[in-house]
Amino acid sequence: MSRRTGRPSYLLTPSAGKGRSKTWMLAVAAAAVLVAAPAGGLVGHAVGRPGPTEASIAALQQADVERDAQQIVELTEMAQRTGEELSPIIRAVKQDAEAGRTPEATQVSQWQQIMGRLTAQFADPPSGMTATNVARGGLRSAVEQAAVAVDSVALALAGPAADRPEQLALAARQATLAVTTWSVAATQLDQINIDAGHGHRHVHLDAGEVEGALTPDGSTEGSGG
Repeated sequence: MSRRTGRPSYLLTPSAGKGRSKTWMLAVAAAAVLVAAPAGGLVGHAVGRPGPTEASIAALQQADVERDAQQIVELTEMAQRTGEELSPIIRAVKQDAEAGRTPEATQVSQWQQIMGRLTAQFADPPSGMTATNVARGGLRSAVEQAAVAVDSVALALAGPAADRPEQLALAARQATLAVTTWSVAATQLDQINIDAGHGHRHVHLDAGEVEGALTPDGSTEGSGG
């Protein structure tokens, strides 16, 4: 009888070697996954985090917003003070022309001094956001127009008496344009106060009814902020 033999040893060795090779490859793959996972997290964090340039831009933008909010407060306070002095002058110029009265020279001289001071407030405006600059520019134009109206009254007093009614009527028209211009700027200032969280701020002139001029919206001061 022939002896039963098993498989030769040279046939068993390669099979064992393949097993060890497969095990080694799996171990390497697992290690690669473990290494790549935190690395991927670091890359994602680096991508999502703003760089120095973006952070600087954001900081500058925030500083602009805060500076503009303060400028709105200061401009509103200045407009309120200016309006309190400007309204009586405009009202007097209009009423004198309508009534055919000629104001006293001393009174007109005093008006000119006041207008010179009010105009000087706008001589060196700070740089602000566009909406704030528009409001400031409108107020400045209104004050300058009112100053021209007062100068026209002064010229009327210095000229022939026969020409005064017509010249005073022209001054009244200039004063009316000042009120209209101011009303637009005041409406703009009211809106940017609301946008800045300060609520309604009404600085419209108390110079009588003027056709074409914008009026306050009737909202309570400080509401809507």
